[in-house]
Amino acid sequence: MHIHILGICGTFMGGLAAIAREAGHKVTGCDANVYPPMSEQLRALDIDLIEGYGADQLSLKPDLFVIGNVVTRSRPQDYALMEAILDAGADYTSGPQWLAEHVLRGRHVLAVAGTHGKTTTASMLAWVLEAAGLQPGFLIGGVPLNFGISARLGQGKHFVIEADEYDTAFFDKRSKFVHYRPRTAVLNNLEMDHADIFPDLAAIETQFHHLVRSVPSKGRLVVNARDEALLRVLQRGCWSEVVRFGALREEPGALRARGEPQAFDVLRGSLRIGHVEWSLQGEHNQLNALAAIGAAEHVGVAPEAAGAALGRFENARRRMELIGEAGGVKVYDDFAHHPTAMRATVGGLRQRVGLARVLAVFEPRSNTMKLGTMKAQLPWALEDADLSFCLQGNYGWDARDALAPMGAQAVVADKVDALAAAVVAAARRGDHVLCMSNGSFGGIHAKLLEGLRAKFD
Repeated sequence: MHIHILGICGTFMGGLAAIAREAGHKVTGCDANVYPPMSEQLRALDIDLIEGYGADQLSLKPDLFVIGNVVTRSRPQDYALMEAILDAGADYTSGPQWLAEHVLRGRHVLAVAGTHGKTTTASMLAWVLEAAGLQPGFLIGGVPLNFGISARLGQGKHFVIEADEYDTAFFDKRSKFVHYRPRTAVLNNLEMDHADIFPDLAAIETQFHHLVRSVPSKGRLVVNARDEALLRVLQRGCWSEVVRFGALREEPGALRARGEPQAFDVLRGSLRIGHVEWSLQGEHNQLNALAAIGAAEHVGVAPEAAGAALGRFENARRRMELIGEAGGVKVYDDFAHHPTAMRATVGGLRQRVGLARVLAVFEPRSNTMKLGTMKAQLPWALEDADLSFCLQGNYGWDARDALAPMGAQAVVADKVDALAAAVVAAARRGDHVLCMSNGSFGGIHAKLLEGLRAKFD
């Protein structure tokens, strides 16, 4: 089969392309911005890429067009190919639908859903299954360092997928995860996000309940015991086994941790069933580990073995990734962009470095943050940082006003170069600079390291 993918350089669609190529399909694709690293990864797989969405691509005559959710009919001039596909009556489908029909059918799908921690938890789960010899397939919204790739078909019957609640395509406004029909589903947490497509938290809860409805009676839901929104979701109806994790006190059947985030016992009720020692920081990663252990157990991996495997786990790229050091100042990159994730990330670094200074550098780039829906939470999110630096973009709201409660602890700049210069000017030897964005952040990491070398070396 020849498939042509619209929006192929996105994380999900690029992973789908790699899996389709591995499965023996001919794959081509297009995107508005064909750029590294995804472009290089895809070309290495002998996948032809086309810049833009020109209608002339209809002449490729693929068996099927696979449409990414970046494509919209609100700007037909930007997506002429989509208009041509519709006018010609050509066959098309969404990425999640293609994956469900051509890859996931007949496999034991383990889906990891939640507002935060999907990539990390899915990476943990895939690694635990790999360490157990199960050779899982996976499609993850990041690159787990244990594998060095974000997606593969896998030789075993199990498939781990990061289950995103964002909508499927312009013609299918259900969440992507509705298509996956998992037998094992992790519900990590649930907060208001994606304010560009969801009017409120209740609307997201409805989508999560659609996912719950799709899990069979012999399936398993691995659910964060601390999350009230998830409790409301289950109260709407639940037909599968539920394993709760993260309970704050002893609870029959629930998984909980005893000890510090870097070395802890895994308990079921009062019984110790496993142990984890690793380099990851923060209670949020401890919870992610419990979720992965609970999901892996459902496919026969004992918690003790899962805990041992996590001791060899290397987190995905852009998860507290050390980019470099200059003048005694370490510069990290992290994908955090929601206030809760930012708070957990800053707090995790604070735990690691103790009394050393943490300088948080961020851009409110996600669709939710651009709308200003959560701007009031930013001072709370940055509470553990010594200084914070924010890029003022074309958001429609003033970051200086939002960060005013922080006084002199917060600096706002209108350009990346100016923001980097402000960070360098404030930096001292021994500082830790944490950059947070769900984009490339204008190459700020390299600019910071260059500036720090010029200042200190």
